[in-house]
Amino acid sequence: MHRVIAALGMALFAAACAPAQTQPEKVGVINMQAAMGGTKDGQKAAAELNAKYGPRQKDVQSKQAEIESLKDQLQKGQNTLSDAAKNDLYAKIDQKTKAVNRDMEDARAELEQDQSRFVNEIGSKMSVVINKYAKDNGYALVIDVSSQQGPVLFASNTIDITKQIVDLYDANAAVMAPSAPASGAKPPAPAGAK
Repeated sequence: MHRVIAALGMALFAAACAPAQTQPEKVGVINMQAAMGGTKDGQKAAAELNAKYGPRQKDVQSKQAEIESLKDQLQKGQNTLSDAAKNDLYAKIDQKTKAVNRDMEDARAELEQDQSRFVNEIGSKMSVVINKYAKDNGYALVIDVSSQQGPVLFASNTIDITKQIVDLYDANAAVMAPSAPASGAKPPAPAGAK
């Protein structure tokens, strides 16, 4: 009997000292730009930006067409226009070009600000979804492959989790906070969180 207990004790000791047999942790890749743009929130944000900046873009294009028309007048009238008329056209072209450039710079700055706001809002919610998905599915590492300058030179499609993240994001968008949580506060867990 003592031998059985001793053998059992030795077996338990050996089992405790042996390395644990665990499944290897997985690596996944995600195209964050595609994921954020593929969500319903991302599509809504793109539509809002198009609605806001589409008319401004058309206005700039119209003003650029006016400038080209003035340049054509100047070109065609090089031999027939008086110096005063040519100077007047030069002044109009210069004035309109400066105005268009200012409009474009202002619109670009506003667009970048709006895009940044949307990226921050969607990105903070997306991070919650990615963290939960990675933990629930045994991922040790998730890498963003959306940047052309990124360190990833190849990634198999079998480890791409972009679609799963978009689907999970959309399924849980209603329960996630619309903005970053206050300091110290934890963001709400997506539906079905453990």
